Amino acid sequence: MKRLRSRGRVALVAAAAMCAVVAQPGASGGPVPTGLPGLSGTAAAAEGPTAYEFDKDAGPLEGGTGTGDAGELDEGSAYRASIEPGKKLFYQLDLDDAENAYVSATAVPELESSVDYGDKITVTMQDGDGKDCDSEQARVLPTGDYPQPLTAYVSRTLTGKEYGPCRKAGTYYVIVERESKATSSQEPWDLELRFLSEPPVKAGGSTEAPEDWSSASPGPPSGASEPRAGGAGFSAATSLGDGEWTAEIDPGESLFYRVPVDWGQQLFAAAELGGSDGRGIVTGAMSLAVYNPARGLVDSTDTMSYNGEPKWMSTDPAPPVHYANRFSSAPDKKAMRFAGWYYLRVSLNPEVGGKFGREPYDLTVRVNVEGKAVDGPEYDGPAEEFNVSDENRDQAGGGNPANEDSGTMTLVAAGGIGTGTVLVLGLGGWALLARRWGAGR
Repeated sequence: MKRLRSRGRVALVAAAAMCAVVAQPGASGGPVPTGLPGLSGTAAAAEGPTAYEFDKDAGPLEGGTGTGDAGELDEGSAYRASIEPGKKLFYQLDLDDAENAYVSATAVPELESSVDYGDKITVTMQDGDGKDCDSEQARVLPTGDYPQPLTAYVSRTLTGKEYGPCRKAGTYYVIVERESKATSSQEPWDLELRFLSEPPVKAGGSTEAPEDWSSASPGPPSGASEPRAGGAGFSAATSLGDGEWTAEIDPGESLFYRVPVDWGQQLFAAAELGGSDGRGIVTGAMSLAVYNPARGLVDSTDTMSYNGEPKWMSTDPAPPVHYANRFSSAPDKKAMRFAGWYYLRVSLNPEVGGKFGREPYDLTVRVNVEGKAVDGPEYDGPAEEFNVSDENRDQAGGGNPANEDSGTMTLVAAGGIGTGTVLVLGLGGWALLARRWGAGR
């Protein structure tokens, strides 16, 4: 079964390649889009694990060696950099005296590199006087000591108090530090940085969150499972709604999904690694993590032991989204502080491939969004990422990747009758080839 599925994916890759060939400039001289909606992430990749896909709009910005030459971060923007072991990178941002600010850093070790327990990045935010506002680490865990994206975020969160550190308007600094053991690969890690600003609230920003909420995981969603290939990064995450979604994942690969979760709603996430031939056992075979819209970690688990039998894993139930969760001392509750896209990351240990075969493995992702959406706080400015719109819900139903324009198919169709005819014939030919290949084996 896995071999036939793998060949099907090759056919999709070839079809995507054909799209690139036929999508030459049209009669008007303008380019015709070269991709097809839904062929993101692993579905459009070659055989083997797909490397992390960075935000296509991220510009290069190397950090400084200190506050004097710190790289400047602009609100709403993403950046790329790299960091060596033992190094610190300094960045600066300008804040007023009312906004909440969030800066995330995702470090990406090379897929073939060596990492060890304790290898980590530390992200710290300081005010202009050098006082810490927030700090967070993301580290390689002992049950998952293989290359996978490490994401940490820091925030300047105003508590409603009149006085205290990190309240003044002015320049703030974000420091990203990498620590790696001598036995780990010493090559630089690529970085993806993102700076988001949350406006202050006019009303509804209560400082007290509900204490009673359901911690019981719901049963399986109704309806049949549907295929939904994962994306290869936060910015390429595939949209999901309630349901069970199937994909394929290669050993060593990380897949990303995103789910719209509104004010008052709870997110439950689980993933199953399908069965395979082979013998042995792999501890820490797969990891599942949930991140909030600012890429702050809500919860993660990586303790799955795999022996070739299908195996489910799930993160702990998180509380409903509420503005006042930000004032909690519990990290998982604190992270459920705003509405928006919540992200799922699933990573498969490459050791699974060594013991059970290197072909793609069946993956099932289960998503439950429980509870009725309620009115959130009234922001004094555009909510931007901290909001769930009707368009977001439509994207979740259609599976649109985060970096995909929903109008792509229309543009392809408008590229010209000749191109469209070649494209349809090409796809039909590949589909026929795939069927004959499967039937002849």
